[in-house]
Amino acid sequence: MNFVEELKWRGMIHDIMPNTEEQLQKEMTSAYVGIDPTADSLHIGHLVSVMMLKHFQVAGHRPIVLVGGATGMIGDPSMKSAERNLLDEKTLRHNQECIKNQLSKFLDFNSSEPNKAEMVNNYDWMKEFTFLDFIRDIGKHITVNYMMSKDSVKKRITGDSREGLSFTEFTYQLVQGYDYLHLYRDKSCKLQMGGSDQWGNITTGTELIRRVAGGEAYALTCPLITKADGGKFGKTESGNVWLDPERTSPYQFYQFWLNTSDTDAEKYIKIFTLLTRDEVEALIQEHQQAPHARALQKRLAQEVTTMVHGAEAYEFAVEASQILFGKGATETLKKMDEKTLLSVFDGVPVFEVNRSLLESGINVLDLIADAAAVFPSKGEARRTVKGGGVSINKVKVETQDDVVDTSALLNDKYILVQKGKKSYSLIIAQ
Repeated sequence: MNFVEELKWRGMIHDIMPNTEEQLQKEMTSAYVGIDPTADSLHIGHLVSVMMLKHFQVAGHRPIVLVGGATGMIGDPSMKSAERNLLDEKTLRHNQECIKNQLSKFLDFNSSEPNKAEMVNNYDWMKEFTFLDFIRDIGKHITVNYMMSKDSVKKRITGDSREGLSFTEFTYQLVQGYDYLHLYRDKSCKLQMGGSDQWGNITTGTELIRRVAGGEAYALTCPLITKADGGKFGKTESGNVWLDPERTSPYQFYQFWLNTSDTDAEKYIKIFTLLTRDEVEALIQEHQQAPHARALQKRLAQEVTTMVHGAEAYEFAVEASQILFGKGATETLKKMDEKTLLSVFDGVPVFEVNRSLLESGINVLDLIADAAAVFPSKGEARRTVKGGGVSINKVKVETQDDVVDTSALLNDKYILVQKGKKSYSLIIAQ
Protein backbone atom coordinates (compact mmCIF):
# COMPACT_ATOMS: atom_id res chain seq x y z
CA MET A 1 0.00 0.00 0.00
CA ASN A 2 1.27 3.46 -0.94
CA PHE A 3 0.73 5.50 2.20
CA VAL A 4 0.62 8.91 0.54
CA GLU A 5 -1.72 7.75 -2.23
CA GLU A 6 -3.97 6.17 0.39
CA LEU A 7 -4.21 9.43 2.35
CA LYS A 8 -4.77 11.47 -0.82
CA TRP A 9 -7.94 9.67 -1.91
CA ARG A 10 -9.22 9.81 1.66
CA GLY A 11 -8.78 13.60 1.71
CA MET A 12 -6.30 13.38 4.57
CA ILE A 13 -3.41 15.49 3.23
CA HIS A 14 -3.23 19.24 3.70
CA ASP A 15 0.52 19.88 3.33
CA ILE A 16 3.37 17.53 2.54
CA MET A 17 7.06 18.34 2.38
CA PRO A 18 8.82 17.58 -0.94
CA ASN A 19 10.44 14.12 -1.19
CA THR A 20 8.34 12.67 1.65
CA GLU A 21 6.76 10.08 -0.64
CA GLU A 22 10.16 9.08 -2.04
CA GLN A 23 11.47 8.55 1.51
CA LEU A 24 8.54 6.25 2.34
CA GLN A 25 9.02 4.22 -0.83
CA LYS A 26 12.74 3.87 -0.17
CA GLU A 27 12.58 2.14 3.25
CA MET A 28 10.49 1.34 6.30
CA THR A 29 10.25 4.72 7.98
CA SER A 30 9.39 5.80 11.52
CA ALA A 31 6.89 8.63 11.95
CA TYR A 32 5.41 10.23 15.02
CA VAL A 33 2.31 12.10 16.06
CA GLY A 34 2.11 14.14 19.24
CA ILE A 35 -0.89 13.69 21.53
CA ASP A 36 -1.86 16.12 24.25
CA PRO A 37 -2.18 14.28 27.61
CA THR A 38 -4.36 16.87 29.36
CA ALA A 39 -7.19 14.31 29.80
CA ASP A 40 -7.24 10.58 30.60
CA SER A 41 -9.13 9.87 27.39
CA LEU A 42 -8.84 10.68 23.72
CA HIS A 43 -11.79 12.37 22.04
CA ILE A 44 -12.81 12.05 18.41
CA GLY A 45 -10.82 15.16 17.53
CA HIS A 46 -7.71 12.97 18.05
CA LEU A 47 -8.97 10.28 15.71
CA VAL A 48 -7.67 11.86 12.49
CA SER A 49 -4.06 11.67 13.69
CA VAL A 50 -4.65 8.17 15.08
CA MET A 51 -6.06 7.00 11.73
CA MET A 52 -3.01 8.46 9.97
CA LEU A 53 -0.80 6.32 12.20
CA LYS A 54 -3.06 3.31 11.59
CA HIS A 55 -2.72 3.64 7.81
CA PHE A 56 1.01 4.23 8.28
CA GLN A 57 1.40 0.93 10.14
CA VAL A 58 -0.79 -0.95 7.65
CA ALA A 59 1.51 0.37 4.90
CA GLY A 60 4.44 -1.37 6.64
CA HIS A 61 5.92 1.65 8.43
CA ARG A 62 6.57 2.20 12.13
CA PRO A 63 4.29 4.53 14.12
CA ILE A 64 5.46 6.37 17.22
CA VAL A 65 2.99 8.07 19.55
CA LEU A 66 4.53 10.91 21.49
CA VAL A 67 2.62 11.80 24.63
CA GLY A 68 3.41 15.45 25.31
CA GLY A 69 4.15 15.25 29.03
CA ALA A 70 6.62 18.14 28.88
CA THR A 71 4.84 20.16 26.20
CA GLY A 72 1.54 19.51 28.00
CA MET A 73 3.03 21.41 30.93
CA ILE A 74 3.56 24.43 28.65
CA GLY A 75 0.65 24.71 26.23
CA ASP A 76 0.71 25.07 22.46
CA PRO A 77 -0.27 28.54 21.19
CA SER A 78 -1.53 27.12 17.90
CA MET A 79 -5.24 27.83 17.35
CA LYS A 80 -5.67 28.86 20.99
CA SER A 81 -6.26 32.27 22.48
CA ALA A 82 -5.19 31.56 26.05
CA GLU A 83 -2.79 29.34 27.97
CA ARG A 84 -3.99 26.00 29.26
CA ASN A 85 -3.86 24.73 32.81
CA LEU A 86 -0.58 22.98 33.57
CA LEU A 87 -0.54 19.38 34.82
CA ASP A 88 1.50 17.63 37.51
CA GLU A 89 3.57 14.52 36.73
CA LYS A 90 1.30 12.02 38.53
CA THR A 91 -1.71 13.14 36.49
CA LEU A 92 0.31 13.03 33.26
CA ARG A 93 1.47 9.44 33.91
CA HIS A 94 -2.09 8.32 34.65
CA ASN A 95 -3.37 9.98 31.48
CA GLN A 96 -0.58 8.41 29.44
CA GLU A 97 -1.56 4.87 30.50
CA CYS A 98 -5.24 5.48 29.76
CA ILE A 99 -4.41 6.89 26.33
CA LYS A 100 -2.17 3.92 25.48
CA ASN A 101 -4.98 1.49 26.35
CA GLN A 102 -7.28 3.31 23.93
CA LEU A 103 -4.66 3.48 21.18
CA SER A 104 -4.11 -0.28 21.45
CA LYS A 105 -7.45 -0.73 19.68
CA PHE A 106 -5.97 0.96 16.62
CA LEU A 107 -2.23 0.29 16.71
CA ASP A 108 -0.21 -2.88 17.29
CA PHE A 109 2.15 -2.19 20.21
CA ASN A 110 2.87 -5.81 21.16
CA SER A 111 3.80 -7.91 18.15
CA SER A 112 7.30 -9.02 17.20
CA GLU A 113 7.01 -7.21 13.85
CA PRO A 114 9.76 -4.65 13.12
CA ASN A 115 7.10 -1.96 12.59
CA LYS A 116 5.31 -2.43 15.91
CA ALA A 117 4.08 0.85 17.42
CA GLU A 118 5.85 2.54 20.29
CA MET A 119 4.75 5.16 22.81
CA VAL A 120 7.17 7.72 24.21
CA ASN A 121 6.76 10.67 26.59
CA ASN A 122 8.83 13.79 25.98
CA TYR A 123 8.90 14.46 29.72
CA ASP A 124 11.39 11.58 29.97
CA TRP A 125 14.07 13.43 27.99
CA MET A 126 13.08 17.00 28.89
CA LYS A 127 12.92 16.69 32.70
CA GLU A 128 16.72 16.70 33.14
CA PHE A 129 17.34 19.32 30.45
CA THR A 130 18.35 22.56 32.21
CA PHE A 131 17.31 25.93 30.89
CA LEU A 132 20.94 26.93 30.28
CA ASP A 133 21.66 23.72 28.37
CA PHE A 134 18.55 24.22 26.27
CA ILE A 135 19.30 27.78 25.20
CA ARG A 136 22.95 26.87 24.53
CA ASP A 137 22.39 23.63 22.62
CA ILE A 138 19.07 24.31 20.92
CA GLY A 139 18.08 27.98 21.16
CA LYS A 140 21.14 29.27 19.31
CA HIS A 141 20.18 27.37 16.13
CA ILE A 142 16.80 29.02 15.55
CA THR A 143 16.45 32.80 15.22
CA VAL A 144 13.67 34.85 16.77
CA ASN A 145 12.89 36.11 13.26
CA TYR A 146 12.24 32.52 12.18
CA MET A 147 10.03 31.84 15.21
CA MET A 148 8.06 35.09 14.74
CA SER A 149 7.24 34.15 11.14
CA LYS A 150 5.04 31.23 12.27
CA ASP A 151 1.30 31.84 11.90
CA SER A 152 0.52 30.50 15.38
CA VAL A 153 2.82 33.14 16.91
CA LYS A 154 1.70 35.96 14.61
CA LYS A 155 -1.97 35.42 15.48
CA ARG A 156 -1.33 35.70 19.20
CA ILE A 157 0.88 38.81 18.93
CA THR A 158 -1.00 40.81 16.29
CA GLY A 159 -4.53 39.48 16.78
CA ASP A 160 -7.26 40.53 19.13
CA SER A 161 -5.95 38.35 21.93
CA ARG A 162 -5.65 40.53 25.02
CA GLU A 163 -3.44 37.99 26.79
CA GLY A 164 -0.71 38.26 24.17
CA LEU A 165 1.82 35.42 24.15
CA SER A 166 3.90 34.38 27.13
CA PHE A 167 7.58 33.48 26.78
CA THR A 168 6.62 29.96 27.87
CA GLU A 169 4.29 29.50 24.92
CA PHE A 170 6.65 31.31 22.56
CA THR A 171 9.29 28.63 23.23
CA TYR A 172 6.81 25.82 22.55
CA GLN A 173 7.89 25.38 18.93
CA LEU A 174 11.51 24.99 20.06
CA VAL A 175 10.55 22.31 22.59
CA GLN A 176 8.46 20.47 19.97
CA GLY A 177 11.28 20.93 17.47
CA TYR A 178 13.68 19.35 19.94
CA ASP A 179 11.31 16.38 20.32
CA TYR A 180 11.66 15.74 16.61
CA LEU A 181 15.46 16.08 16.81
CA HIS A 182 15.57 13.67 19.78
CA LEU A 183 13.42 11.07 17.97
CA TYR A 184 15.48 11.53 14.80
CA ARG A 185 18.65 10.72 16.73
CA ASP A 186 17.22 8.10 19.10
CA LYS A 187 14.60 6.32 16.97
CA SER A 188 15.68 7.20 13.40
CA CYS A 189 12.35 9.02 13.08
CA LYS A 190 12.19 10.93 9.79
CA LEU A 191 8.57 12.02 9.56
CA GLN A 192 6.26 14.00 11.84
CA MET A 193 2.53 14.16 11.16
CA GLY A 194 -0.25 16.24 12.67
CA GLY A 195 -3.09 18.66 11.99
CA SER A 196 -2.58 21.54 9.59
CA ASP A 197 -2.27 23.95 12.54
CA GLN A 198 0.94 22.08 13.49
CA TRP A 199 2.80 22.79 10.24
CA GLY A 200 4.84 25.64 11.77
CA ASN A 201 5.93 23.58 14.78
CA ILE A 202 6.75 20.54 12.64
CA THR A 203 8.87 22.50 10.16
CA THR A 204 10.78 24.07 13.06
CA GLY A 205 11.73 20.49 13.89
CA THR A 206 12.86 19.65 10.35
CA GLU A 207 14.93 22.88 10.33
CA LEU A 208 16.51 21.98 13.67
CA ILE A 209 17.42 18.51 12.39
CA ARG A 210 19.02 20.07 9.32
CA ARG A 211 21.02 22.63 11.31
CA VAL A 212 22.06 20.52 14.31
CA ALA A 213 22.36 17.00 12.88
CA GLY A 214 22.84 17.77 9.18
CA GLY A 215 19.96 15.38 8.52
CA GLU A 216 16.89 15.40 6.36
CA ALA A 217 13.44 14.96 7.88
CA TYR A 218 9.92 15.39 6.58
CA ALA A 219 6.49 16.77 7.44
CA LEU A 220 2.93 15.81 6.56
CA THR A 221 -0.26 17.40 7.87
CA CYS A 222 -3.95 16.62 7.50
CA PRO A 223 -6.74 19.17 7.16
CA LEU A 224 -8.54 20.30 10.30
CA ILE A 225 -11.87 18.53 10.22
CA THR A 226 -14.89 20.79 9.85
CA LYS A 227 -18.63 20.24 9.59
CA ALA A 228 -20.63 21.23 6.54
CA ASP A 229 -22.68 23.66 8.64
CA GLY A 230 -19.55 25.42 9.86
CA GLY A 231 -19.80 23.97 13.38
CA LYS A 232 -16.82 22.50 15.21
CA PHE A 233 -16.24 18.81 14.56
CA GLY A 234 -16.41 16.49 17.57
CA LYS A 235 -18.45 18.81 19.76
CA THR A 236 -22.04 18.30 20.88
CA GLU A 237 -24.23 20.40 23.13
CA SER A 238 -22.84 18.48 26.08
CA GLY A 239 -19.17 18.90 25.05
CA ASN A 240 -16.53 16.60 23.55
CA VAL A 241 -17.32 13.14 22.20
CA TRP A 242 -14.87 10.95 24.12
CA LEU A 243 -13.57 7.44 23.45
CA ASP A 244 -13.93 6.57 27.14
CA PRO A 245 -17.35 4.89 27.60
CA GLU A 246 -17.61 6.44 31.07
CA ARG A 247 -17.44 9.93 29.57
CA THR A 248 -19.45 9.27 26.40
CA SER A 249 -21.57 6.11 26.40
CA PRO A 250 -21.31 3.81 23.35
CA TYR A 251 -24.94 4.74 22.62
CA GLN A 252 -24.13 8.48 22.55
CA PHE A 253 -21.00 7.74 20.53
CA TYR A 254 -23.00 5.74 17.98
CA GLN A 255 -25.67 8.45 17.79
CA PHE A 256 -23.05 11.11 17.05
CA TRP A 257 -21.93 9.34 13.87
CA LEU A 258 -25.46 8.27 12.93
CA ASN A 259 -26.67 11.87 13.02
CA THR A 260 -24.04 13.35 10.72
CA SER A 261 -25.23 15.16 7.60
CA ASP A 262 -25.01 13.52 4.17
CA THR A 263 -22.11 15.79 3.15
CA ASP A 264 -20.15 15.10 6.34
CA ALA A 265 -20.84 11.34 6.26
CA GLU A 266 -19.37 11.14 2.75
CA LYS A 267 -16.21 12.85 4.01
CA TYR A 268 -15.96 11.11 7.38
CA ILE A 269 -16.35 7.56 6.06
CA LYS A 270 -13.09 8.03 4.13
CA ILE A 271 -11.23 9.48 7.11
CA PHE A 272 -12.48 7.48 10.08
CA THR A 273 -12.87 3.96 8.67
CA LEU A 274 -10.60 1.41 7.01
CA LEU A 275 -13.09 0.66 4.23
CA THR A 276 -11.46 0.36 0.80
CA ARG A 277 -11.94 2.88 -1.98
CA ASP A 278 -14.26 0.50 -3.84
CA GLU A 279 -16.37 -0.09 -0.72
CA VAL A 280 -16.65 3.63 -0.02
CA GLU A 281 -17.58 4.49 -3.61
CA ALA A 282 -20.25 1.74 -3.66
CA LEU A 283 -21.70 3.07 -0.38
CA ILE A 284 -21.78 6.64 -1.69
CA GLN A 285 -23.56 5.47 -4.83
CA GLU A 286 -26.08 3.48 -2.77
CA HIS A 287 -26.68 6.51 -0.55
CA GLN A 288 -27.23 8.84 -3.51
CA GLN A 289 -29.88 6.51 -4.90
CA ALA A 290 -31.79 6.34 -1.59
CA PRO A 291 -30.64 9.12 0.80
CA HIS A 292 -33.57 8.48 3.15
CA ALA A 293 -32.14 5.02 3.99
CA ARG A 294 -29.00 6.73 5.40
CA ALA A 295 -26.72 3.88 4.32
CA LEU A 296 -23.61 6.04 4.69
CA GLN A 297 -24.41 7.17 8.21
CA LYS A 298 -25.35 3.67 9.35
CA ARG A 299 -22.14 2.13 8.02
CA LEU A 300 -20.02 5.00 9.37
CA ALA A 301 -21.58 4.61 12.83
CA GLN A 302 -21.09 0.83 12.68
CA GLU A 303 -17.43 0.96 11.65
CA VAL A 304 -16.29 3.63 14.12
CA THR A 305 -18.35 2.37 17.09
CA THR A 306 -17.11 -1.21 16.54
CA MET A 307 -13.50 -0.06 16.19
CA VAL A 308 -13.63 1.97 19.43
CA HIS A 309 -16.07 0.01 21.64
CA GLY A 310 -16.35 -3.46 20.06
CA ALA A 311 -19.09 -5.33 18.17
CA GLU A 312 -21.18 -6.08 21.25
CA ALA A 313 -21.39 -2.41 22.27
CA TYR A 314 -22.31 -1.50 18.69
CA GLU A 315 -25.14 -4.07 18.60
CA PHE A 316 -26.45 -2.80 21.91
CA ALA A 317 -26.34 0.83 20.70
CA VAL A 318 -28.46 -0.17 17.69
CA GLU A 319 -30.95 -1.99 19.96
CA ALA A 320 -31.15 1.00 22.29
CA SER A 321 -31.76 3.32 19.34
CA GLN A 322 -34.71 1.22 18.20
CA ILE A 323 -36.51 1.45 21.55
CA LEU A 324 -37.79 4.95 20.81
CA PHE A 325 -39.40 3.65 17.64
CA GLY A 326 -41.27 0.90 19.39
CA LYS A 327 -39.00 -1.95 18.28
CA GLY A 328 -37.02 -2.48 21.47
CA ALA A 329 -37.57 -5.26 23.96
CA THR A 330 -37.76 -5.35 27.76
CA GLU A 331 -34.44 -7.25 27.83
CA THR A 332 -32.70 -4.31 26.12
CA LEU A 333 -34.08 -1.92 28.72
CA LYS A 334 -32.92 -4.11 31.59
CA LYS A 335 -29.40 -4.33 30.15
CA MET A 336 -29.04 -0.54 29.90
CA ASP A 337 -26.84 1.25 32.39
CA GLU A 338 -28.22 4.44 33.90
CA LYS A 339 -26.27 6.77 31.61
CA THR A 340 -27.52 5.08 28.44
CA LEU A 341 -31.10 4.92 29.73
CA LEU A 342 -31.08 8.66 30.45
CA SER A 343 -29.44 9.38 27.08
CA VAL A 344 -32.06 7.40 25.16
CA PHE A 345 -34.95 9.06 26.98
CA ASP A 346 -33.42 12.51 27.24
CA GLY A 347 -36.19 15.11 27.14
CA VAL A 348 -39.15 12.90 28.11
CA PRO A 349 -41.33 13.98 31.06
CA VAL A 350 -39.93 12.87 34.41
CA PHE A 351 -41.94 12.22 37.57
CA GLU A 352 -40.66 11.43 41.05
CA VAL A 353 -42.43 9.05 43.43
CA ASN A 354 -41.67 7.83 46.91
CA ARG A 355 -39.90 4.48 46.80
CA SER A 356 -41.95 3.20 49.75
CA LEU A 357 -45.04 3.12 47.49
CA LEU A 358 -43.33 0.54 45.30
CA GLU A 359 -41.91 -1.43 48.21
CA SER A 360 -45.41 -2.26 49.37
CA GLY A 361 -46.75 -2.58 45.80
CA ILE A 362 -49.01 0.03 44.16
CA ASN A 363 -51.95 -0.28 41.78
CA VAL A 364 -50.89 0.72 38.25
CA LEU A 365 -53.60 3.40 37.94
CA ASP A 366 -52.63 4.89 41.31
CA LEU A 367 -49.03 5.00 40.10
CA ILE A 368 -49.52 6.61 36.68
CA ALA A 369 -52.38 8.99 37.53
CA ASP A 370 -51.96 9.88 41.22
CA ALA A 371 -48.39 9.28 42.44
CA ALA A 372 -46.99 10.36 39.06
CA ALA A 373 -49.11 12.53 36.77
CA VAL A 374 -48.34 10.60 33.58
CA PHE A 375 -52.09 10.77 32.94
CA PRO A 376 -54.20 13.80 33.94
CA SER A 377 -56.88 11.56 35.49
CA LYS A 378 -57.55 7.98 36.55
CA GLY A 379 -60.43 7.87 34.10
CA GLU A 380 -58.17 8.55 31.12
CA ALA A 381 -55.57 6.12 32.46
CA ARG A 382 -58.26 3.43 32.88
CA ARG A 383 -59.56 3.91 29.32
CA THR A 384 -56.06 3.78 27.83
CA VAL A 385 -55.19 0.61 29.79
CA LYS A 386 -58.46 -0.96 28.65
CA GLY A 387 -57.58 -0.15 25.04
CA GLY A 388 -54.16 -1.80 25.43
CA GLY A 389 -52.32 1.52 25.14
CA VAL A 390 -50.15 1.50 28.29
CA SER A 391 -46.85 -0.32 28.81
CA ILE A 392 -44.52 -0.47 31.78
CA ASN A 393 -40.91 -1.12 30.74
CA LYS A 394 -42.15 -2.17 27.25
CA VAL A 395 -44.54 -4.76 28.73
CA LYS A 396 -48.23 -4.08 28.08
CA VAL A 397 -50.39 -3.46 31.18
CA GLU A 398 -53.07 -6.16 30.91
CA THR A 399 -55.66 -4.94 33.44
CA GLN A 400 -56.36 -1.93 35.65
CA ASP A 401 -55.78 -4.18 38.66
CA ASP A 402 -52.09 -4.79 37.87
CA VAL A 403 -49.69 -4.01 40.73
CA VAL A 404 -46.25 -2.43 40.27
CA ASP A 405 -43.49 -3.03 42.82
CA THR A 406 -39.71 -2.60 43.12
CA SER A 407 -39.09 -5.56 40.78
CA ALA A 408 -40.10 -3.20 37.96
CA LEU A 409 -37.28 -0.74 38.70
CA LEU A 410 -34.62 -0.33 36.03
CA ASN A 411 -31.19 0.31 37.55
CA ASP A 412 -33.05 0.03 40.88
CA LYS A 413 -34.45 3.51 40.29
CA TYR A 414 -36.46 4.04 37.07
CA ILE A 415 -39.75 2.91 35.53
CA LEU A 416 -40.50 3.60 31.87
CA VAL A 417 -44.14 4.31 31.11
CA GLN A 418 -45.32 4.32 27.51
CA LYS A 419 -48.73 5.49 26.35
CA GLY A 420 -49.57 4.89 22.74
CA LYS A 421 -46.75 4.20 20.30
CA LYS A 422 -44.23 6.96 21.00
CA SER A 423 -45.19 8.88 24.14
CA TYR A 424 -42.79 8.06 27.00
CA SER A 425 -42.40 9.16 30.61
CA LEU A 426 -39.82 8.21 33.22
CA ILE A 427 -40.78 7.62 36.84
CA ILE A 428 -37.94 7.97 39.36
CA ALA A 429 -38.27 6.22 42.72
CA GLN A 430 -36.59 8.31 45.39
